[in-house]
Amino acid sequence: MSLSASEKAAVLSIVGKIGSQVGALGSEALTRLLLSFPQTKTYFTHFDLTPGSAQGSKSGPGSADLNTHGGKIINALAGAANHLDDLAGNLSSLSDLHAYNLRVDPGNFALLSHTIQVVLASHFPGDFTPEVQAAFDKFLALVSAVLTSKYS
Repeated sequence: MSLSASEKAAVLSIVGKIGSQVGALGSEALTRLLLSFPQTKTYFTHFDLTPGSAQGSKSGPGSADLNTHGGKIINALAGAANHLDDLAGNLSSLSDLHAYNLRVDPGNFALLSHTIQVVLASHFPGDFTPEVQAAFDKFLALVSAVLTSKYS
Protein backbone atom coordinates (compact mmCIF):
# COMPACT_ATOMS: atom_id res chain seq x y z
CA MET A 1 0.00 0.00 0.00
CA SER A 2 1.31 3.42 -0.90
CA LEU A 3 -0.08 6.89 -1.28
CA SER A 4 -1.00 8.31 -4.66
CA ALA A 5 0.21 11.76 -5.67
CA SER A 6 -3.16 13.30 -4.74
CA GLU A 7 -3.15 11.52 -1.37
CA LYS A 8 0.37 12.79 -0.66
CA ALA A 9 -0.77 16.32 -1.50
CA ALA A 10 -3.78 15.95 0.83
CA VAL A 11 -1.60 14.75 3.71
CA LEU A 12 0.88 17.57 3.19
CA SER A 13 -1.94 20.13 3.01
CA ILE A 14 -3.21 19.18 6.48
CA VAL A 15 0.28 18.91 7.94
CA GLY A 16 0.94 22.41 6.63
CA LYS A 17 -2.01 23.74 8.61
CA ILE A 18 -0.81 22.33 11.93
CA GLY A 19 1.98 24.89 12.26
CA SER A 20 2.57 26.14 15.78
CA GLN A 21 -0.32 24.13 17.24
CA VAL A 22 1.57 20.84 17.61
CA GLY A 23 1.52 20.78 21.42
CA ALA A 24 -2.14 21.70 21.73
CA LEU A 25 -3.28 19.32 18.97
CA GLY A 26 -1.14 16.49 20.28
CA SER A 27 -2.27 17.10 23.85
CA GLU A 28 -5.90 17.02 22.78
CA ALA A 29 -5.38 13.78 20.82
CA LEU A 30 -3.63 12.13 23.80
CA THR A 31 -6.32 13.34 26.20
CA ARG A 32 -9.02 11.88 23.95
CA LEU A 33 -7.04 8.63 23.77
CA LEU A 34 -6.67 8.36 27.54
CA LEU A 35 -10.31 9.22 28.23
CA SER A 36 -11.78 7.03 25.51
CA PHE A 37 -9.43 4.09 26.01
CA PRO A 38 -8.37 4.08 29.69
CA GLN A 39 -6.17 1.01 29.20
CA THR A 40 -3.71 3.27 27.37
CA LYS A 41 -2.94 5.14 30.62
CA THR A 42 -0.56 2.27 31.44
CA TYR A 43 2.06 3.93 29.26
CA PHE A 44 1.64 7.36 30.84
CA THR A 45 1.66 6.66 34.59
CA HIS A 46 4.46 9.21 35.05
CA PHE A 47 2.50 11.98 33.30
CA ASP A 48 0.61 14.70 35.10
CA LEU A 49 -2.84 14.12 33.65
CA THR A 50 -4.47 16.92 35.64
CA PRO A 51 -6.64 18.94 33.25
CA GLY A 52 -5.48 22.49 32.80
CA SER A 53 -2.19 22.09 34.68
CA ALA A 54 -0.38 23.91 31.90
CA GLN A 55 -2.91 26.71 31.50
CA GLY A 56 -1.35 29.79 30.07
CA SER A 57 1.37 27.89 28.27
CA LYS A 58 2.10 28.70 24.64
CA SER A 59 1.01 25.24 23.57
CA GLY A 60 -2.49 25.45 25.01
CA PRO A 61 -4.48 23.89 27.83
CA GLY A 62 -3.67 20.54 29.39
CA SER A 63 -0.76 19.25 31.40
CA ALA A 64 2.79 20.10 30.40
CA ASP A 65 3.44 16.35 30.04
CA LEU A 66 0.59 15.95 27.56
CA ASN A 67 1.63 19.07 25.63
CA THR A 68 5.23 17.91 25.39
CA HIS A 69 4.53 14.32 24.38
CA GLY A 70 1.63 15.32 22.14
CA GLY A 71 3.93 17.79 20.39
CA LYS A 72 6.51 15.03 19.84
CA ILE A 73 3.84 12.82 18.27
CA ILE A 74 2.53 15.51 15.92
CA ASN A 75 6.07 16.61 15.02
CA ALA A 76 7.00 12.99 14.24
CA LEU A 77 3.95 12.71 11.99
CA ALA A 78 4.85 15.96 10.26
CA GLY A 79 8.40 14.69 9.75
CA ALA A 80 7.07 11.44 8.34
CA ALA A 81 4.75 13.37 6.02
CA ASN A 82 7.79 15.16 4.65
CA HIS A 83 9.39 11.77 3.89
CA LEU A 84 6.45 9.92 2.35
CA ASP A 85 8.70 8.03 -0.04
CA ASP A 86 10.80 6.64 2.84
CA LEU A 87 8.53 6.24 5.85
CA ALA A 88 10.42 3.15 7.04
CA GLY A 89 13.74 4.96 7.04
CA ASN A 90 12.31 8.09 8.61
CA LEU A 91 10.53 6.21 11.40
CA SER A 92 13.10 3.47 12.02
CA SER A 93 14.34 4.83 15.35
CA LEU A 94 10.77 5.36 16.58
CA SER A 95 9.90 1.83 15.51
CA ASP A 96 12.87 0.49 17.51
CA LEU A 97 11.93 2.58 20.54
CA HIS A 98 8.30 1.46 20.59
CA ALA A 99 8.98 -2.21 19.84
CA TYR A 100 12.08 -2.89 21.92
CA ASN A 101 12.18 -0.32 24.72
CA LEU A 102 8.64 0.89 25.41
CA ARG A 103 6.88 -2.28 24.23
CA VAL A 104 3.73 -0.35 23.40
CA ASP A 105 0.72 -2.49 22.53
CA PRO A 106 0.57 -2.29 18.71
CA GLY A 107 -3.21 -1.81 18.87
CA ASN A 108 -2.69 1.56 20.51
CA PHE A 109 -1.34 3.04 17.29
CA ALA A 110 -4.72 2.55 15.62
CA LEU A 111 -6.50 4.07 18.63
CA LEU A 112 -4.23 7.11 18.62
CA SER A 113 -4.62 7.43 14.85
CA HIS A 114 -8.35 7.67 15.35
CA THR A 115 -8.14 10.35 18.03
CA ILE A 116 -5.67 12.36 15.94
CA GLN A 117 -8.14 12.37 13.06
CA VAL A 118 -10.98 13.48 15.34
CA VAL A 119 -8.85 16.37 16.59
CA LEU A 120 -7.80 17.42 13.09
CA ALA A 121 -11.39 17.25 11.86
CA SER A 122 -12.59 19.39 14.74
CA HIS A 123 -9.86 22.03 14.31
CA PHE A 124 -9.84 22.13 10.50
CA PRO A 125 -13.43 21.29 9.47
CA GLY A 126 -13.25 23.08 6.14
CA ASP A 127 -9.95 21.47 5.20
CA PHE A 128 -10.47 17.96 6.56
CA THR A 129 -12.75 16.91 3.73
CA PRO A 130 -13.72 13.26 3.19
CA GLU A 131 -10.93 12.96 0.60
CA VAL A 132 -8.35 14.45 2.95
CA GLN A 133 -9.57 12.25 5.80
CA ALA A 134 -9.27 9.14 3.64
CA ALA A 135 -5.73 10.10 2.61
CA PHE A 136 -4.72 10.94 6.18
CA ASP A 137 -6.23 7.68 7.43
CA LYS A 138 -4.17 5.78 4.87
CA PHE A 139 -1.07 7.76 5.88
CA LEU A 140 -1.62 6.92 9.56
CA ALA A 141 -2.13 3.25 8.67
CA LEU A 142 1.20 3.29 6.85
CA VAL A 143 2.89 4.98 9.82
CA SER A 144 1.34 2.42 12.19
CA ALA A 145 2.55 -0.42 9.97
CA VAL A 146 6.10 0.93 10.12
CA LEU A 147 5.95 1.45 13.88
CA THR A 148 4.75 -2.11 14.44
CA SER A 149 7.00 -3.74 11.84
CA LYS A 150 9.68 -4.69 14.37
CA TYR A 151 7.35 -6.44 16.78
CA SER A 152 8.00 -10.18 16.83
